[in-house]
Amino acid sequence: MRAILMKFFRFIPILAAAVGFSLPVRAELVDGITAVVSSAVVTHAEVEDFTMPARQALSRDYAGEPGVFQQKMTDALNDGLEQLIERQLILHEFQVGGYKLPDSLGDELVQERIHDLYSDRITMMKTLQAQGKTYEKFRQEVLDQFIVQQLRLKNASPGKILISPYKVETYYLNHQDDFKIADEVKLRMIVLNKSSDDDTNAVGLAGEILAKIKEGASFSEMATVYSQGSQRSQGGDWGWIERSKLRQELAEAALPLKPGQVSGVIETPGACYIMLVEDKHPAHVKPLSEVRDEIEVTLRTQTQKQLQQQWIVQLKKKTFIRLF
Repeated sequence: MRAILMKFFRFIPILAAAVGFSLPVRAELVDGITAVVSSAVVTHAEVEDFTMPARQALSRDYAGEPGVFQQKMTDALNDGLEQLIERQLILHEFQVGGYKLPDSLGDELVQERIHDLYSDRITMMKTLQAQGKTYEKFRQEVLDQFIVQQLRLKNASPGKILISPYKVETYYLNHQDDFKIADEVKLRMIVLNKSSDDDTNAVGLAGEILAKIKEGASFSEMATVYSQGSQRSQGGDWGWIERSKLRQELAEAALPLKPGQVSGVIETPGACYIMLVEDKHPAHVKPLSEVRDEIEVTLRTQTQKQLQQQWIVQLKKKTFIRLF
């Protein structure tokens, strides 16, 4: 892909008048027009198709809340329309800005997409036919997607964004809650499931295992042999866990234990547990040195988004747009 990008930028800018390049209007006027961007139209069907994944997800998440679903769907449709308008604005900018995508590069992009999505060309054609889509439409979609992506990057390149130490430190001080870590314990656990609430066999076996551990048996070996928990093959290693996320009986048992100490048998209605606290971290805020890179990524992403939005605003000011 890197080679493809280099080829793309090698061919821009080229005077549009000299090239005579134009982007055809691909929207068919077969349904209601939602927007016109320069000479391109965005139809209601395009917006519906674009937001179909959102509709499917929302229909699952809010199946019993029709009012909430309708509001979320309205928001999704508005957002989808805005994205499609931005797409047409960028394609229009490509057309009038003196850019040209060489046929050879277009062929490479399409072949790469076919390779990524389909096992072979025959499978691709069958899939497109089932979707009611022509190869020419598929090809144009691939090229348009590439054009939009590259012009966005060109106008808000992450490499050109500089994040000062002052900005990082200010963000860190203003977002302390984002970097808080609750009490954590590093645990190994042996879990013995009960067949019923009054199952005494599990309790008795847990007592025998605990006695062996106190006599010097390896906790991890005992867990590998006896535990019925999901971490059995790892010697009962549960890693670092926030104490607040443990069930109450386990959290209360872990609280007084120091690193290296083993709990007694902890009995619950469904199982018996034995815990080894390997280490503890008290609640704290991560130091700046630990989260600096994370903050820089966040600030860089925010700045890039702002630059792209400013660019889109500029495109809107100089391009005819009409909503219906």
